[in-house]
Amino acid sequence: MASGTTLGNLFGRSPIVPIQEHMTKVLGCAELLEPFFKAVLAKDWETATDLQQQISFQEREADALKKNLRRNMPKSLFMAIPRSDLLELISMQDKVANCAKDVAGIVLGRKMEIPEQLSARMDAYVSAALNTSKQALRAINELDELVETGFGNRELHMVDEMIGEIDQIEQDADGLERELRKALFDIERDLYAVDVVFLYRVIEGIGELADLSQRVGSRLQIIIAR
Repeated sequence: MASGTTLGNLFGRSPIVPIQEHMTKVLGCAELLEPFFKAVLAKDWETATDLQQQISFQEREADALKKNLRRNMPKSLFMAIPRSDLLELISMQDKVANCAKDVAGIVLGRKMEIPEQLSARMDAYVSAALNTSKQALRAINELDELVETGFGNRELHMVDEMIGEIDQIEQDADGLERELRKALFDIERDLYAVDVVFLYRVIEGIGELADLSQRVGSRLQIIIAR
């Protein structure tokens, strides 16, 4: 977003548009984890370093958008969605980008080598977690349509189905997390103890990213239920 653009102009278009733009930025940050982990699995640390820097940059941009949204959101919005709900939604979205940055930072900081026995599962797990974020954005992108139709039944049903899909995708990621933890447990005696600790921490962080994306959907569900 250009620095000269005022959120007043954005809110003039729609109070929802800046929130959708923020979630788009958040997803752009999180999606970089996929090529990042492919580079890590290939031990291509130059590419991994470049991608980690891109993730950090995107996270800072998402954070700047969040702060601008908080500062400039009108105290009173003549619309069906309370201001407090929109602020909570922004905060939950932002945590997804923070989580992506933290995971990449841990991996690159230690130059973690993912054991070959885990590589295929790790790749699938990262993709599943990101699918949760992608589905969350699809649901958020329907929010302006919901407002414009006065929360009509057809649009409500469609968004509710999207949120249900977020829950299912997050459950799929949970299943892959359990498989990955089991695979790591089976080989952890052959690894340095400190490496095992940080591997579990990274697995947990990826799971948290999926969980936070699911919470974005849950927050949206609360909004449409009111």
